Amino acid sequence: MASMSGAAASARPSTADRLRVAVVGAGAVGGVFGARLAQAGHAVHFVARGATLAALIAHGLRLDSVDGDLRLPPVAATDDPRTIGPVDLVLVAVKATQVAALAPALRALLAPHTVVIPLQNGVEASSQLAAELGPDHVLEGLCRVIVEQVAPGHLRHSAVTPLLEFGPRGGSPLAEAVQDTAHRVARAIEGAGMHVVTPTDMAVALWEKFLFIEPIGAVGAAAQAPFGVVRTIPETRHLIDVALDEVMAVGSACGVAWPHGAKAHVWRRYDGLPADGFTSLARDLMARRPSEFDAQTAAVVRLARTHAVATPAHDLLYAVLLPSALPAT
Repeated sequence: MASMSGAAASARPSTADRLRVAVVGAGAVGGVFGARLAQAGHAVHFVARGATLAALIAHGLRLDSVDGDLRLPPVAATDDPRTIGPVDLVLVAVKATQVAALAPALRALLAPHTVVIPLQNGVEASSQLAAELGPDHVLEGLCRVIVEQVAPGHLRHSAVTPLLEFGPRGGSPLAEAVQDTAHRVARAIEGAGMHVVTPTDMAVALWEKFLFIEPIGAVGAAAQAPFGVVRTIPETRHLIDVALDEVMAVGSACGVAWPHGAKAHVWRRYDGLPADGFTSLARDLMARRPSEFDAQTAAVVRLARTHAVATPAHDLLYAVLLPSALPAT
């Protein structure tokens, strides 16, 4: 039985506002957004595989959360999007390295009004999706939440009420039907006790998040040390600072108009992070698990080469971290 948090306990959505949702990837991020939308009365279908799929079908979804614990009975879950059919909203929550290969299978979820929102840490997912699904459906998106998968079908949400930022991709105006769905999605997220932001420039929002997560994640992984260590030792603090400058230079080459004080704002956030914390990239690389290395540090190097931007710190971080990112042999 679900225990309802304050906002999520509000009235169920009307028939007109009730969404059919496909959450592609039912790990930490996809799980928490899908769980709250299901709790609020939307028709949520999870696309998962392996042990996670088996757990969702057999036992449902368990969310231990600062916003109120939630237990969902066995939920609608499949490893084949074709069994779901067209939906209103597709939340793509797999790791960034899986997006390109997965994208063709998502065509079965599309109707003329469908909205597709990627939630990856990186700056390339929406382009990969749009290349396969067409620019008419794919928005730019990012999320903010601290959640981890404790076990298949079991999530721990420890901080930050889930926040979804989304909006049109640059140069890709939305059809009226897709715009209408986007408005419904915003109402659904808010009605499920989460938050929505619709920035005027999604490219800046995406790169601002990338600027925050990548430099300290790469340095933390290379040093195998948490935030409190790498931000305190002068040498690693300097390396983070140089890495920040390089990400900003690459972003500028990609057309990002950085707001005034962007780097200083990131440093204020870094200095407020839990001393014993790591980014997900650092945790995964240190544990030799599949990671978003290719979508983060490798992406900085790749985009830098495309735009002829010098990134010596990232070249070194890439070389140091690459062995940990390769599949174990």
